[in-house]
Amino acid sequence: MSLFKAREWWSTLAGENEEYDHGCLCVANIDNNSDGLDKVIVGSYHGSLRVFTPHSVKGENGWSGFSAQDVMLETHLQHPILQVEAGKFVSASENTHLAVLHPRKLVVYSITSVSGAVEHGSHYQLSMMYEQNLKRSSFNMCYGPFGGVKGRDFLCVQSMDGTLSVFEQESFAFSRFLPGALLPGPVAYVPRTDSFVTVSSSRQVESYKYQVLAVATDSKTKEESQNIKSGKRVAADWSYNIGEQALDIFITSFPQTPASVFVLGDRNIFCLSELGKLRFMKKLEYNPSCFMPYTSLSEGTINYMVGAHTNTLMVYQDVTLKWAAQLQHIPVDVKVANFQDLKGVIVTLDEEGHLDCSYLGTDPAMIVSGQSEAREINYAQQDEEMKQLQRNIKEQSHKANVLPSRSSEDEVSIDIQMSSSLDEVSHADETQVEDEDPIPSITAKITVRAKLQVQNVRLSVHVPQPLAVSQPQFTFASADSNRPAEVFVSFFLRNNFLPADLKAEVTATYQNSAGAPRIAQGEIKLPVKLVVKPVAPVKMAVHKVTIETNKPPVSLNDIFPDLLGENAGGPGSALGFQHFGGPVVTVLASKTSQRYRLQCDEFESLWLMTNEVVSRLNQHFRSRRVSDFQCSYAGTLPLPEYFEVLDAHFEIRLTDTRYKELLTQRAVQFRAIQRRLLTRFKDKTPSPLANLDTILEGTYRQLLALSDAVDDNKEAQAKAAGHLGCATRLLNLLIRLWTNMTDREFRILESSLAPSVDDNGELGWEESIDSAITHLLRTCLAKNAKDQTVNPSPLGIPKDTTKVKKHIALLCDRLGKGAKLAMDDSSETDTGLVSEETEKEANKKKRKPSKSVDKEPNTATTDETPGDLGDADVPIGSKFGEKKSPRRDDAPPTLNGHSNNLPSLRGGKLAPLAPLTLQNNKLGTGLNDLKKKKNLESMVPDLDDMGSEPSSMVNGEDDAVFSM
Repeated sequence: MSLFKAREWWSTLAGENEEYDHGCLCVANIDNNSDGLDKVIVGSYHGSLRVFTPHSVKGENGWSGFSAQDVMLETHLQHPILQVEAGKFVSASENTHLAVLHPRKLVVYSITSVSGAVEHGSHYQLSMMYEQNLKRSSFNMCYGPFGGVKGRDFLCVQSMDGTLSVFEQESFAFSRFLPGALLPGPVAYVPRTDSFVTVSSSRQVESYKYQVLAVATDSKTKEESQNIKSGKRVAADWSYNIGEQALDIFITSFPQTPASVFVLGDRNIFCLSELGKLRFMKKLEYNPSCFMPYTSLSEGTINYMVGAHTNTLMVYQDVTLKWAAQLQHIPVDVKVANFQDLKGVIVTLDEEGHLDCSYLGTDPAMIVSGQSEAREINYAQQDEEMKQLQRNIKEQSHKANVLPSRSSEDEVSIDIQMSSSLDEVSHADETQVEDEDPIPSITAKITVRAKLQVQNVRLSVHVPQPLAVSQPQFTFASADSNRPAEVFVSFFLRNNFLPADLKAEVTATYQNSAGAPRIAQGEIKLPVKLVVKPVAPVKMAVHKVTIETNKPPVSLNDIFPDLLGENAGGPGSALGFQHFGGPVVTVLASKTSQRYRLQCDEFESLWLMTNEVVSRLNQHFRSRRVSDFQCSYAGTLPLPEYFEVLDAHFEIRLTDTRYKELLTQRAVQFRAIQRRLLTRFKDKTPSPLANLDTILEGTYRQLLALSDAVDDNKEAQAKAAGHLGCATRLLNLLIRLWTNMTDREFRILESSLAPSVDDNGELGWEESIDSAITHLLRTCLAKNAKDQTVNPSPLGIPKDTTKVKKHIALLCDRLGKGAKLAMDDSSETDTGLVSEETEKEANKKKRKPSKSVDKEPNTATTDETPGDLGDADVPIGSKFGEKKSPRRDDAPPTLNGHSNNLPSLRGGKLAPLAPLTLQNNKLGTGLNDLKKKKNLESMVPDLDDMGSEPSSMVNGEDDAVFSM
């Protein structure tokens, strides 16, 4: 016997194959008996009306429950019953009568006892007192002493269109439209303020005075009032925004507490005062179905019950949960009644007609256990037993596995077989890449294998932009060891920009034999030949990267056997690769030194082939069992080039913000012009439009142009995000080779300087990266205790990129001086500070000049903001003093050279609006044109010059000879 289960006292099924909802249950002394006990009235949507008098007797097997004598009245009405209420609805009587609401009718009945002529006793009769025909389809009703009347109750019916119809007992009073009514909501009457409280379709609790509704009419007769089409606009006495749809409203008037308005929402319960002030709010962790405030046990508090869709009844005191009981059904309505044998019975009704009368707690135990014999306690034995138990617990805790164990029978594996060659007939469709050669595709076979049968297998294939997959999702009813699920998918390049990652993720969700959800994952590494093609190498290039090794150079023909193309049979010292629709990347192998150079006209395009060269070199020497092979980077970090890509992305973000602000302004202006035109069209006296129609048309064209500009900017932003991801991955790789990072440190670096750029949320990449790097500079890369006390800046789109670039340069500078991202446990310092001794030792090692981040005098400006972390060692060409991308909220972009105002009129007509052009949509141009004119060739000599003299410098190194 569970203590937290509602104890059934009496129950029955009120009809079969019938439907019930909120409002179909009522508890009252409907027969006006002198004992004052409650009866249960139930009405169904099928038109059945039943009245019960519950009785139950305690026996050996529990409560007797339902009997035939408990049915007081049962009849079938001709129309569906939407709601039943009990009150003083008849003018000539003070007895309680029953009001039944039908879709098109309101009927008031009287239930009286008729004495029988035989020994079977009396029976009950249902008599109609009066009825009101409704001109509109009804939704719900409420009752009360409207207008402060004494000893009588009036009825108010709300129709489906939000119209309130008031009936003063037998006579119809008036009908009123509620302002802004779209969908009807719950309605209740507050006697103390003589007002109606409802929840509108705008999710606001609104209160309307009865007197205000009564005088706001122009109707003279009953027919005119029933069929109203216009009237005076009524104003709400007060309103409160709850932000969600309401299920029910209840008005409390207990002696110990002030009158309150309870509103049951989808996820919250609101308690308001009579004047619309919030008293308290309770957030629910479940979906409620009904509620019922029933009493006040202490001064200032209210107790109420809430029924949930989890078959649970919760009892609260204000916001504190006092009790929870399990029910047998999901209640749609709940009441509290007093019967002859039991007071305070909880009456619940579900949608199928199960009527339960229950109480909380449990029955007293009928069997009393005997008193145990007293014995002397052996404390020494108990201490020894406690020590043994503690030792067992300690041993088991060390052996326990924290992770949940997964049964081998539930294991589902994903096997992926990638084709070794590209498809002969490309499956690329809807591609935006413009190239003279067809865009290739590659097909993979994905097999989902299960040891036992699994159900509802959903297979999803995800690839990052600009890559695409022929079909991203598959669904299988089942899969087992004999029938594995197999699919073929093709991958290809769709968007016209560079991919930052060539990995595809495969996820399978399924249900095991027990019905529990499970997930299995796999990964596909796409070949680089899917996005690049072999071409002739190019001598001249703007951006160059040199990778050093500790082994003799290898022929590039052995490194790239699948990407030789027209270069097959050559010496293997120079290969060219072109991104489809993009630039050419040239890879050079030095003849006299252990170095490899990659060069390209676009900085971000170097990432893919640089990573491919490093990985293929490691794989080449690993296959020959060379364990001490190592790649390194000894040049200057290309921070200026990286910052140009960062600035281009940030500028497009600012452009997107400006376009959206301008679009909002034009939309507000468009609605304002529409309202003015509507007012003039409704005016009975014609008046000139004053060119409002012309301005409306021009504003509409501007809205279309701005919408197209936002879409174009979104495409440019996706392209800039892809290029920034490529540049970030390249910078992280060079930092790793530059500082010889461990795998753990590199994971921390990639989690801070994240290469994944997502511009879909409110938080942008620049501010999130700035926050992450600031955290590193305040913890493991802090130089002193002062750096640890710096408060981080609030997250938000910055005005420019000065601070984030400064922090990235600080990160590179401190990593170059020997700081570690992951401190060892054996470190003497627990704070993780970069000590001065470490810095001095790093300076004494006499590294190569390019092993540090060079400074440029008179370029770093002092930043006095709270996020300042000290002076940075500024790299060459970074120019941190300049504000690259100032955000000017007062100067949004213009349309066709005009200001944000509408174009001027010419001869009474609006000048045609030219297509809106998006500035700075081409990455790497328009933002830092002056910086691009710097002479990079002075730092990195050409290939022709490198073969003549061994004293030429490449990224600060000598003796580097490359030839084509």
